Amino acid sequence: MKEKFKFIDLFAGIGGFHLALHELGGECVFASEMDAKARKTYEHNFKTISPQLFQDEMFNDDIRKVDPHSIPDFDVLCAGFPCQPFSQAGYKRGFNDNHSSERGNLFFNIAEILDAKKPKAFFLENVRGIVNHDDGKTFKVIRDIIENDLGYSFYHKVVYASDYGLPQHRPRAFMIGFKNESFMKGFNFPPKIPLKYTMDDVWGGKCHKQVGFTLRVGGRGSKINDRRNWDSYYVDGIVKRISPEEGKKMQGFPDNYEFPVSETQAMKQLGNSVAVDAVTTVARNLVDYMNSLNSNDEMSNKPTKNKGEWSELLTFIKLLNDKKLNLSDSNLKPKGNYFNIKKVTTKNIGSEFLIIDNSQIKVINSTLENGQVIKVGDVINQKSIQKITGLIKDGKGTFEIPEFNIIQDRLGFSLIKGGNSNQKSDIVLNVENDDFQAENEGFGIKSFLGSSPTLLNASGNTNFIFEVKDIDGNLIDEINALEGRSKIRDRISFIIESGGSFVFSKCERDTMEYNLKLTDSRMPEFVSTLLISYFSGNGRDLSDLIKKSFTEGEQNEIEIKFKRLLVDILLGFFAGKEWDGNYISNGTIVLKSNGSLVGFHIIDLAELKEYLFDTIKFDTPSSTRHRFGKIYKEKDGTLYFKLNLQLRF
Repeated sequence: MKEKFKFIDLFAGIGGFHLALHELGGECVFASEMDAKARKTYEHNFKTISPQLFQDEMFNDDIRKVDPHSIPDFDVLCAGFPCQPFSQAGYKRGFNDNHSSERGNLFFNIAEILDAKKPKAFFLENVRGIVNHDDGKTFKVIRDIIENDLGYSFYHKVVYASDYGLPQHRPRAFMIGFKNESFMKGFNFPPKIPLKYTMDDVWGGKCHKQVGFTLRVGGRGSKINDRRNWDSYYVDGIVKRISPEEGKKMQGFPDNYEFPVSETQAMKQLGNSVAVDAVTTVARNLVDYMNSLNSNDEMSNKPTKNKGEWSELLTFIKLLNDKKLNLSDSNLKPKGNYFNIKKVTTKNIGSEFLIIDNSQIKVINSTLENGQVIKVGDVINQKSIQKITGLIKDGKGTFEIPEFNIIQDRLGFSLIKGGNSNQKSDIVLNVENDDFQAENEGFGIKSFLGSSPTLLNASGNTNFIFEVKDIDGNLIDEINALEGRSKIRDRISFIIESGGSFVFSKCERDTMEYNLKLTDSRMPEFVSTLLISYFSGNGRDLSDLIKKSFTEGEQNEIEIKFKRLLVDILLGFFAGKEWDGNYISNGTIVLKSNGSLVGFHIIDLAELKEYLFDTIKFDTPSSTRHRFGKIYKEKDGTLYFKLNLQLRF
């Protein structure tokens, strides 16, 4: 019996991946394809096989517009991402191909989805030229992001369609990986199998080649003896050219697969597709191996954690030990006012700890006896806290802290999820002082034990799109060829010095624009103005950028609005999720570089606003990873330029 799983089909074309994964028991829950004619063919053939895909409006037409978090949960990501940038026919521009809707950068949309959804596995396909493109640098970027940034294993092999039963050469790079695979890597590509049929069977006659040429995209017409010939064959001594019927057989599409488009379009679509049998055979090994892996990815089974994860746990035990949280002024100095802590839990554990008095806590919902009372000093002390603090500060990447495992066992809790990038309330407290009392009050955590934390993380959600006017489109390659540390500033200067101008168009994702407008209807415009100023070299501080970007009469109003925006981002909204205007948490705890804690709460919003406005700076993330900083042309000929908003403490 086939074990059910869910997959998504990106850059779907006419559904070669869909056919293969469906045959193995997969359910397609999301698909994306930009080409209108390919979409027509896809829907025509899959509306019966996967009706929910179309009923739920999960067939997207531009992957750049999708918030990854809005995609339904799935197990396997499939993507035959655009190969033209890495092929001879596409001039081998690679990641620098910005001449047709950024097709050279679309791998990074895949990475963004993997990062957000964390599926169990992925299966990518591209031309074999991607492996050695730009002396291997392109492939190294792909592998580094998948392994180091996203935490997946990475396997690759150049596979021929003829390796897995189809009578066609068609060499393609297959890339496969798994989340949370142990260091004992065990996936293997399947061994080659004999041809299921030959070109004689494809033609229904005697063909001069038993394995055919690679089916290609484009018009037909090369002569049989032309070295560029790929579509003509001697069949029973007569020259014949391929039609969609032969193309379907060569690519492994079933006889009942239909093309509701012209023959020319059908041939183009087949040439762009994957070889179905090759994908099916390799995907069968992928699914079997995926199912054999330990799918329990709970944080409790992760002996190693990064600094952010460890900082959350350190904050948790420090609050149990201190039993109070000092409230901070805008300079991160305790004001003398503090919250007494009566209960501590986090979003990542299933236990609660009630503070009885200065020496005892009661444990609820742990592996210990429910309601058991523990002396804090028997488990946590200042010496152990200082040691853990030092280990976090000195740690690199992900690492272990055995001392914390002892504390965890003594307190009897387990961690049920890892990371805090998608939550505002990392820790939940019952707090009280002379003026205020609240239960289950959510606080975020910002740790300075490592590099400075971000207020707003870069992603496709935080890209701002500008239309570039009055510039010659033939300058795209020359502008984008400007490299170096100041490349974005230099490209902006080149455009302006060449008579061009930047006009804010929109946020790349509608959710970001919607959320900004909840703070102020003109906030997207205000942010775009500061982005141009920042990337033009006018400084990082909000106050400086506002002074250099707005008139003296506007500056006070803009400052007030930005202070409100910073609090809204800290406590309220995520860039990729539509916000309801309410705060998700009501405060923030700052873990300072010396290991001490101070907190902010909305009961003193003025201090929090001043702290954020004085501290937050514009920041430049990876322009390659987040697809910005280059001029590009859409299909209608309009030129655009993206800038990314990342804010850091």
